[in-house]
Amino acid sequence: MAPFAGLISSRPWLVAATPIVLAGCATMTGCDDRVSAANAKVKIAGQSFYLETALDDATRFRGLSERTSIEPNGGMLFVFPDRRDPSMGGFVMRDCPIPIDILYVDKGGRVVSMFEMVPEAPRDPSKGEGAPKDPNNIPYNSRLKQYTSRYPYYFVIELKDGSLEKLNVKEGDMVEFDREGLLKLAK
Repeated sequence: MAPFAGLISSRPWLVAATPIVLAGCATMTGCDDRVSAANAKVKIAGQSFYLETALDDATRFRGLSERTSIEPNGGMLFVFPDRRDPSMGGFVMRDCPIPIDILYVDKGGRVVSMFEMVPEAPRDPSKGEGAPKDPNNIPYNSRLKQYTSRYPYYFVIELKDGSLEKLNVKEGDMVEFDREGLLKLAK
């Protein structure tokens, strides 16, 4: 006799309920195997994205540098535990050889600014621009274009290039994700 045969034969409702429970679980973020402490599910214009999370300074600084591709439903979600004022600077294409679309998002989940960022020329050691592992290289960093939000923000989302146009995202649109939970995790 199979280990669960008695349980199933005495509880036929269990057989009928199992597919319903599994289907419900598949629609919940907590059941999604692509969501973890290192990844967040984000919904933009009705489409789900599974984004790497950047919750600390080192990960936020590195971002998607040196990536040669981004999955169509992938990218990165930068979380800042305190409100970021635009005067603090913006995002740059540091050591990033591919174009990236970027969204600045406020604490309520509203898009406050967005850009289509383009790759910069690679570092030029003959101009003292050093190696990619040198984060404080002033000659290199000072020539990078700053993509700065017009308004304060708590989150920044980086997506595959062309995503903003494809999704028809506009300033003021809402982005759905666990904002409060991520703010608690950020350092």
